[in-house]
Amino acid sequence: MPNPSNRRDFLRMSAAGAAAAALSAGPSSPAIAVQNQDQQKKDQTVDSQASLPIVDTHEHLWDLTKFNLPWAKGHPKLGRSFVTKDYLEATQGLNVVKSVYMEVDVDPAQQVQEAEYVIDLCQRNDNPMVGAVISGRPATPEFAAYITKYKGSPWIKGVRQVLHGTNDPAGFCLGPQFVKSVHLLGDLGMSFDLCLRSGELMDGAKLVAQCPRTRFVVDHCGNGNVQETDAKKRQLWMDGMKALAQHDNVVCKISGIVVTAKEDWKATDLEPNMRFSMETFGPDRRMFAGDWPVCTLRASFRQWVTALKEIVRNMNMSLADQKKLFHDNAVKFHSLKDKQWS
Repeated sequence: MPNPSNRRDFLRMSAAGAAAAALSAGPSSPAIAVQNQDQQKKDQTVDSQASLPIVDTHEHLWDLTKFNLPWAKGHPKLGRSFVTKDYLEATQGLNVVKSVYMEVDVDPAQQVQEAEYVIDLCQRNDNPMVGAVISGRPATPEFAAYITKYKGSPWIKGVRQVLHGTNDPAGFCLGPQFVKSVHLLGDLGMSFDLCLRSGELMDGAKLVAQCPRTRFVVDHCGNGNVQETDAKKRQLWMDGMKALAQHDNVVCKISGIVVTAKEDWKATDLEPNMRFSMETFGPDRRMFAGDWPVCTLRASFRQWVTALKEIVRNMNMSLADQKKLFHDNAVKFHSLKDKQWS
């Protein structure tokens, strides 16, 4: 993927070249003049996108000197610490003005330690984090006492438990205790992130229907595989996304599925799933997410942002709706505070 700054230079050079060609051709070449105008519009759009403020609603961090992450042990790319310094380097120059921490499946015995770790980061002025979605096990009777500790916290915004692990069968999130706990999140003003297998999104829709006072987030466009060739499986994913979108208390994170692409992927490989997800949830219920460092299995943070901006240009999305996608919707959904940081 090209560097955005290099790409902008290339577009400007292309526009200049087209203009020169139009002048040399004279008034008898209106097609070239139109081509030049179109190129100038594209160039202006790229420059306008560069100034868009970004809220990253899915910032992973893990310090393996502090936390035990059984799933990360021995992983060739992710089996090391990723801390704030690394995140700041990965997002440098991209105008990330706020971020929301996303839990990393720590050992359940360390969930309180994780929450305290990210609350401290939110309170510091050396990073953009202003909120957190922390780990939790809603199916356990201890969940209520655990999560109620954070009632009224300006930093704790919600809870997630990944529901596509080997020990999480289909329908796990529909157990009575799980549903009761997710009800409680609504009472506490917190959200729940749905991270499900793409073929089990209907389970999420059933959970949402039972918890109308709780706000939900569909992670990673419902985990639809961009290389899926089985029409039935793809339709199952699409039907699940549509079912979730029918509920006004559900929003969708535009993220994640780059990791399902082939290694030499292009933005056009991601576009069908991204376009469907964004159109299904509409301009007010979609929000950008980085999924760093997991995204690095296929793309840098910059490459992912660049690809998504290309996709929304292809969709002819207005700059106002792009600002909603990259910034405004997240601020509204999570009630994110401003923070001066440097």
